[in-house]
Amino acid sequence: MNSNKTKIFIDGQHGTTGLQIQDRLKDRPDIELLELPMAERKDLAKRAEIARAADIAVLCLPDAAAKELVAALGDAATVVIDASTAHRVADGWTYGFPELSAQQRQKLLDSTRISNPGCYPTGAIGLMRPLIDAGILRADSTPAVFGVSGYTGGGKELIAVHEKPDVEPFGLYGMELTHKHVPEMKKYSGLSHAPLFVPSVGHYAQGMLVIVPITRDITTKKVDAKDVQHVLEERYAGEKFVKVRPFADKSWLERDRFLRADRLIDTNSMELAVYANPAEEQILAIASLDNLGKGASGAAVQTINLKTGVDEATGLAIG
Repeated sequence: MNSNKTKIFIDGQHGTTGLQIQDRLKDRPDIELLELPMAERKDLAKRAEIARAADIAVLCLPDAAAKELVAALGDAATVVIDASTAHRVADGWTYGFPELSAQQRQKLLDSTRISNPGCYPTGAIGLMRPLIDAGILRADSTPAVFGVSGYTGGGKELIAVHEKPDVEPFGLYGMELTHKHVPEMKKYSGLSHAPLFVPSVGHYAQGMLVIVPITRDITTKKVDAKDVQHVLEERYAGEKFVKVRPFADKSWLERDRFLRADRLIDTNSMELAVYANPAEEQILAIASLDNLGKGASGAAVQTINLKTGVDEATGLAIG
């Protein structure tokens, strides 16, 4: 960047993700936050003008509005980090998951158009990509991915629903099997077919679990759970934000049995774990993260840190 302070414009700063990004950046001496007056926040020309004046523009917008602003920016030098789903699998955009591969950080450093990952895909890709790269999972298989998120993942509309009485305590959704996160799960995991993804929402605010059963029909050969454990440990060795729990770990379980979905809230951490029933050749891989942290705002700030040359953990909590 070309000044002592990095100028950042958050378009959609009053949404759930935008507020959390702003909160993580507002007191940093290396950051200058640019803002539009309230009356101009829906004016495309004004938004494009201030985005061009920024070093980094973070888009926390509905897909259509994100596409509109990107089109208005054209080939402007501003680094765009889009937190919507509008450009997650688009050509010319780099996926903002630095731990995706050994080359991903350099790709992000070289890019001015970055798509911030979705919350569920962060967990699913974090589990599946290393196993596909290692030849354990078949790239032509159809893995099942199950997830539960706090209701903040649904934005202001779902938050309002859960603040009313008599809301459901837990609910599956996406039964049409065309959830908006499926394309990025497929692309960045390295799958040739879409995974079968079943998301759900619990009546709690933040936190997420993503579960991938490693079944015999999706593996390239007979696989031992320790092989899965070793691949994940090797891939994420040395990472600050992605950690692999000890094999079959019980120490993070409530009363030795229950894995909380909200244990990493307000952090940028993601923890992975492997469990198994050897007698039945069954293996379960699990990711635990904050849907608003590593799954949204924290991920965007991590990318901002990478792009500005500061420690990636600056302004971010580690669980």
